[in-house]
Amino acid sequence: MNRLKTALSVLALGCVALPALADPVSTSLYKYKHWEVEAVQYDDGSISCLAEVDAGTDSFTIWVNQDQSLRLQFYSTSWEFGEGDTADLRVKIDRRSPWTLTGAELYKNSILFDLPDSDASVNFLVEVAQGQRAYLQTASGEPVIDYSLQGSKASMNALIECGNAIR
Repeated sequence: MNRLKTALSVLALGCVALPALADPVSTSLYKYKHWEVEAVQYDDGSISCLAEVDAGTDSFTIWVNQDQSLRLQFYSTSWEFGEGDTADLRVKIDRRSPWTLTGAELYKNSILFDLPDSDASVNFLVEVAQGQRAYLQTASGEPVIDYSLQGSKASMNALIECGNAIR
């Protein structure tokens, strides 16, 4: 936790010292297997945490914002969505029952979904932490893309620590 506080302090000082930066400043907090956890500070001073599985051209990211809201982001360079469209999708962790993502936002190369502030969202994160593979599917269950979740337990713990630190 001390390493996390130090990284977040350095991140905050860096943005104060360089106010002309318009791009977010990202600091890696933890790496394990397929996962990386980062803190991202924006030019308005806000900070978010993310845990990401990156396979080069495809990624699955869980974002935690300062208000503790959670957002899922599925990204692929092979997708070319417009702006403002939505789709109903599912995410299945291993062989468990799928989670429904009703009205997921399609934006350029990303599919975005805000998790509700509920016990169900906590249960979803627990499944990710315990899982080996996440499968993004259409609403009817057709495969879209899948991601390795190896190393997710330790990464979810690091994401929770980061989220608590930016609260």
